Amino acid sequence: MNPIDEQLRQELIAYLGGFVSDRRKERMEQVLAWRTRFLTVALEDLYQPHNASAVLRSCDCFGVQDVHVIENRNVYEVHAGIDVGASGWLDLHRYSDSLSALETLKKRGYRLVAATPHRDDSALDELAVDAPLAVFFGTEDLGLSEQVLGAADEYVRVPMYGFTESFNISVCAALVLRELTGRLHKSGADWGLAEGEKEDLRLAWYRRSVRGVELIEERFMAERGL
Repeated sequence: MNPIDEQLRQELIAYLGGFVSDRRKERMEQVLAWRTRFLTVALEDLYQPHNASAVLRSCDCFGVQDVHVIENRNVYEVHAGIDVGASGWLDLHRYSDSLSALETLKKRGYRLVAATPHRDDSALDELAVDAPLAVFFGTEDLGLSEQVLGAADEYVRVPMYGFTESFNISVCAALVLRELTGRLHKSGADWGLAEGEKEDLRLAWYRRSVRGVELIEERFMAERGL
């Protein structure tokens, strides 16, 4: 954005903020303080809406802002009753194939981590959090594709001590995020959002929270002759 655009954006944020209660704005600021893109999640071909939605809910709860959705065969659907609105606070990035997601995340500087118990892996508590991580999760029946497994920089597993071979995907994601975000917060890594990223989310969240926001923004622009 050029300086004029940036100023206009800040004015719009302040303007819309006048329609949001102080309590809600305070809550948004608390959430923004814990949001991160240092850790991100990639979901490959999930086809059960309740699992897909439960993962989104966990991402929101643990402060992970971006979710990368790969739809090789299956369309990613959100179950509103389980998601409980979590997807509205997150950024979902969709890909029609795994290669596009892998290349995009690699270019953004992420270390690609495949969650799987079937490779030369690291235990969850051994996985380093000193560099940006993109953790890939696959379906319960097939797991991750060979393409993702072949491209991964490392593999991680959640320790299990029973007869069952694997956790439900949504449970696995929640356990992984709980462990990694907990250690990330205690690390010296710069894991928080930049101020510009916070501004972008603040504007998006205000828009989501204000009823009739389209008309309000039209009035805002009209008052400035735009």
